[in-house]
Amino acid sequence: MPHSADVSRNRLKNIVGGSAGNLVEWFDWYVYAAFALYFAPVFFPKADPTAQLLQTAAIFAVGFVMRPIGAWAMGIYADHKGRKAGLTLSVSLMCLGSLMIAVAPTYETAGLLAPATLLVARIVQGLSLGGEYGSSATYMSEMADRERRGFWSSFLYVTIIGGQLAALALLLSLQAVLGEDAMQSWGWRIGFAAGAVLAVVVFFIRRRLDETLSYENVARQTARRPSSAGNLLRDHPREAFLVIAITAGGTAAFYTYTVYMQKFLVNTSGFDRATASWIMTVALAIILLAQPLAGRLSDRVGRRPLMIAFGIGATLFTYPIFVALEDVGSVGAAFALVLAALVMVTGYTSINAIVKAELFPADIRALGVALPYAIANTIFGGTAEYIALWLKDIGHERWFYFYISALAAVYLIACLRMRETRITSLIAED
Repeated sequence: MPHSADVSRNRLKNIVGGSAGNLVEWFDWYVYAAFALYFAPVFFPKADPTAQLLQTAAIFAVGFVMRPIGAWAMGIYADHKGRKAGLTLSVSLMCLGSLMIAVAPTYETAGLLAPATLLVARIVQGLSLGGEYGSSATYMSEMADRERRGFWSSFLYVTIIGGQLAALALLLSLQAVLGEDAMQSWGWRIGFAAGAVLAVVVFFIRRRLDETLSYENVARQTARRPSSAGNLLRDHPREAFLVIAITAGGTAAFYTYTVYMQKFLVNTSGFDRATASWIMTVALAIILLAQPLAGRLSDRVGRRPLMIAFGIGATLFTYPIFVALEDVGSVGAAFALVLAALVMVTGYTSINAIVKAELFPADIRALGVALPYAIANTIFGGTAEYIALWLKDIGHERWFYFYISALAAVYLIACLRMRETRITSLIAED
């Protein structure tokens, strides 16, 4: 029988390996948004700058649309072939998508083939990321020991935020070293090439990961129930709709407080782009470090208290925070308000993966986590920024604050009605 210290080291190795892969996946995903100002003219040269960014954003949105399809296909794959196989396939697809963009021809040399290549690459990346969340959340939740599942699963959002920060850091570094002309000409390709190379490294790391005990127990069964969307809705409808409800409020708040907040600080609060970027970078770095602390707290007090705390906070304080930010008087005050919003959403981000994984049995867990999440993420997370900008454009910006508050209220109701998953967890260790 393996020594407990050896078991702990092996578990740590697998969780770190799984986390590294997730970080690279999200780095590749965010590089597109971070470098869009530079590569948009290369693929859409005949339009004005605003139209170029809109066309680039439209292809970005296609990636979101593909995520539920990737979650469905790859969730089933991970339930049938194993979590390790699902993780390896997802990073392979992300590598392919990044490599396609890195070597894509320009509009000047290839005409419509250039934006078509960009579109296909983003479809591949959307499929990859749709499957990545379910496979990663399931793998890390199953690999963690019962006493620390909240802590270890919190690293899923550590790597999501880390990928965002890494993409931004690479952009700032290349801007400083290469300058605007080189970045516009060819420097933007470095971001995608770096993502492809990192994905290759992660591929070999994931090939060496151990399979989870939960999946191995299922694989040994002679009569296995197939993992399918039909079986998910028939056998676990309550759990599937619970994942949708909590993801709707959680992901809308997350994208609002992170991705949209930077634009809000510029367009509404009146800060210059550099100041807004620094406010968000420092705040995100602090919140990244807070994820494991919140996850560990959930191991002690339960998942529901943290989730309910976020639901109450986001429902009651989203509107006041954004109203205060409209006329904020200093960088320090703006930072404090942004940090307060991010602290609230930590009650969701730090433990949402483990909560969802604990709801489903092993034979359908990857699909159960991935598909409802991807649907809600596409509908509510992927559209949050667009809705915010549209309401501002028509003169009703504050309606968006109420919209996020309403989604948080739905989230809160779902959390109040759910059971404590730390106690009722369906993740078995033997």
